[in-house]
Amino acid sequence: MDRLQQERWLVALVAFHSAVVGVVLLTVPRWAASFGGWGELDTLFFVRQGGIFHVVVAAGYLMEYFRHRTVGLLLTAKTLATVFLILSWLADLSGAWALPFAALGDGLMAVMVLLAHRRAGRIS
Repeated sequence: MDRLQQERWLVALVAFHSAVVGVVLLTVPRWAASFGGWGELDTLFFVRQGGIFHVVVAAGYLMEYFRHRTVGLLLTAKTLATVFLILSWLADLSGAWALPFAALGDGLMAVMVLLAHRRAGRIS
């Protein structure tokens, strides 16, 4: 597999991950919150809103990459998500175990995509 194929597969996998997270948040929000360590929810709206946001950005990652061969949206979203998740983890008193792992995952995805993009000879 050449470097361009590696980049393409990595972007597709990151988009797939975001879409799956979104579908889970949309379809089983109570389970997702409980699994992540937040427990019972008063309202499902914001979890579902987060779900549709994940689906939208997953589509955006693919649209940008396959139209322009760039990864600016993906890198921006993953970097901001990493910062948000770290700050939320530091401020969160609920003990939600998922926060540091989500931050680590998003951060690693951003770094891997950036490195793959550079290895493919593209600069973002």
